This record gives sequence, C-alpha cells and structure tokens, in this order.
Amino acid sequence: MVSGYEHGYRGGRDATTGTIVPAMNDRPETGSRADRQARLRSWLEGLEAIERPSASPGELRAARWIADRLSERGLESRVEVEAAHGTYWWPLGIGAGLGAAAGLASLARKPLLAGLLGATGLAAIARDFPPHGRPLRKALPAHDTYNVVCEVGDPDALNTVVLVAHHDAANSGLVFHPGIPDLVSKTGLFRHLDTSPMLMAPVLGGPAMAILAALTGSRALGAGSILLSAGSVGAMADVGLRGVVPGANDNGTAVVGLLELAGRFLAEPPDSTRIILLSTGSEESFSEGMLAFGKRHFPHLPRDRTFFINMDTIGSPYLTVLRGEGFLKMYDYPADALALADRTAEEIGVELFPNLRIRNGTDGLEALAAGYPVVSICSCTEHKQPANYHWPNDLSGNVDFETVGEALDLVEAMVRRLDSDWDGALGRS
Repeated sequence: MVSGYEHGYRGGRDATTGTIVPAMNDRPETGSRADRQARLRSWLEGLEAIERPSASPGELRAARWIADRLSERGLESRVEVEAAHGTYWWPLGIGAGLGAAAGLASLARKPLLAGLLGATGLAAIARDFPPHGRPLRKALPAHDTYNVVCEVGDPDALNTVVLVAHHDAANSGLVFHPGIPDLVSKTGLFRHLDTSPMLMAPVLGGPAMAILAALTGSRALGAGSILLSAGSVGAMADVGLRGVVPGANDNGTAVVGLLELAGRFLAEPPDSTRIILLSTGSEESFSEGMLAFGKRHFPHLPRDRTFFINMDTIGSPYLTVLRGEGFLKMYDYPADALALADRTAEEIGVELFPNLRIRNGTDGLEALAAGYPVVSICSCTEHKQPANYHWPNDLSGNVDFETVGEALDLVEAMVRRLDSDWDGALGRS
C-alpha cells in the first residue's frame, strides 16, 4: 500500500500565466444538446463496463480511464493513492454482532457484560458514519483507493471551486430492493416526508435495545435486541456477498459530468478562479476517498476562498439540491451556498425538486463538516429516492440524460457566477 501519486497525465500550461490549456485543435466544443447527450452516453457506457468496487483493482482501472479521458482533452491530471478499508458491511456487521452478543448476555442475567457489549457495538457503528473518524477501520484490513485530481485555470488564483464526483460503484443487497420504496409509496408516506428514512436505524437499534435490556432487566428487550442485531448482521452479509452494480446513475453520471465540464471550462476558462475536478474513490464505503482528500488538501484550501460543488446520482427524473444530510446528526447546508444554487437555477430555468434532506451521506458531507461553503446536487424519483439505487438495473439505458444536462448547466452557471463576483455570489458584499 502506498500513499502518494500513482501516476500523472500531462497536458500543457500557458508559459505566462501557468494556466492549464490544451492545444487549439484539441479544444472540445460543446455542440448541440443531442451531441452532448451522445457524448455523455458514450462515456457512461464505457465507465459502467468497468466493475469497480471501492478500493479495488477495478476502481484503479476506472481512475485511469477518467485520467485517460482528461488526457485526450489535453488536461493534466494525477491519481492520488490513499489508504481505505473499502467496505461498510464489515464495520457495521461487527457492531451489530456485538449487539447480538449483548442481547445474549442480557438473557443470561449478565447486565454489566450486556451493557459493555451493547455500548461498544453502538459506539462502533455510530463512529463509523461520516463525518466521524471511523476508528474501527484501523483494526480492519486496508487497501489502496484512488482519487483523480485535475486542475483548470490559474493555479495561483485567489479562489478555488472544487467539483466532486466519485467513480466507485456500490454492492447491491436486499435492503436496496426497488420494491421497498414502491410498497412504502402506496401508504402515502413519501408525500409527507422531506427527509429520507434512516436505512441504518435497525443496525443501531439492536445494540441500543441491548443496553436498555441491561438497564431494565427486560427479557423481551433482550430477545428483541438479538433478533434485530442478527437481522442486521444478515443484511450486511447479504450486501457483502453480492456483486457490484454497474453504477451508471450512482455515480457514473457525475463522473462523465466532470469530463463534460472540463471541456466547457477549457473552451472558456474562468478569469480568476482555479477549478479542481475531483473524482474520489471509496465513496460507497462511507466517503473514505473524500476523507483522505481532505486530510491531504483541506489545510491548503482556505474556507473563505473555496467552494465545493458535489454531484452525486444526477440521472434520476428530478434534479434537487440537498438541504441537509447525515446518518445520525443532520448537517444543514450553508444558507448562502443554497441561495446561490437556488438563485442560479431560477435564472437559467432549471426546476429543482424542493426541500429534500437525506439520512445518508455523500462526499459533500466531509466538506460540509469541515466548514466549507458547499452544495450537493443530486436527483430523485417521485418517491424522493435515487433511481435504481444500488440495484443491478443501474445502467446507462435507464439514466435520464435531460436531468444530467440540467445538473451540468447549473454547475457551470454557479462557477461562472462565483468567478465573476465571488463575494457577491455568496452574499458577502
């Protein structure tokens, strides 16, 4: 395992300004809407053909594929190699297993042992959720993960916009079965929810119930904690044993979006803003690639002069800008960043699905918790869920490229506004 640079791809730099530029005959043209969609579809079909679980050789192939596409456009990029565990089912499964053991201890009338096991399991799970430090992973096997980093514009510019996607793909699992949201929708529950359900609640619930059993002596709670924890262990094992999905919507759409935006900003470079194009690895294992990027780069990115735009799963029917996210604590996105996104969307005629929060985590959560102005641009179905989420039908043929195009237009317009008047765009003037 190596922490450093896997390799680099060289483009050109203007000798006077240092700005990265391609040769004139390599400058990409945006073309018509049909041309853009065909280009995005072609790229997406290439990416989805790569089986790319987190922190795997396939993820490296995907990272090199992205770097190659950028190199074809004359852009210099690098692949940064970082350490990651590469799963979430092992840490959560271990925590749930401790919950089951705590329930058994409670039934055996060993309340101190039950309480200790339950508290350890609950803490292991809770601390594994981003943006926490994931301490249990330090005891688990580690692998290499691969972040692709590319810069456009003046490297010495005062302001920086970081555009984020991730190129790893998720494992499937019964917990992601598309019939579940379809069934829930028949109850009318989705019409009244602006925050997605907490998928990980049962995983936390087992150890928590065991603690209550230890405190109260309740055999019913003890038995319930065993059932709930055992079910969670089974669910995590099911995810771990299943194959990786094609990952077209989640998150190939954002990756090919980065490639498209690279072309736009090369054709018309920003005047006074550096743009970092970042495609992370190991997002599906709870943003380990983004966590590593932060450790390496956040100390050099001033919070008042850096803006993050995270794109995740932007190929569902309805575009949205998340109002907040978080597995346990809800982290609300900054009002000034949301105002910029909302105002820009209105000005360019992009309609946003309103007021959504998720009890989950994207790569935007790491930058958000670190105090940066950031937005996460996502998409959803009428059930307020990503289309084909973590399921084998997450294919390019099921992607809504109109929504992808709207997302890219919104991102570009936000960057242009920040470039023209950074403080004014964020309501600071």
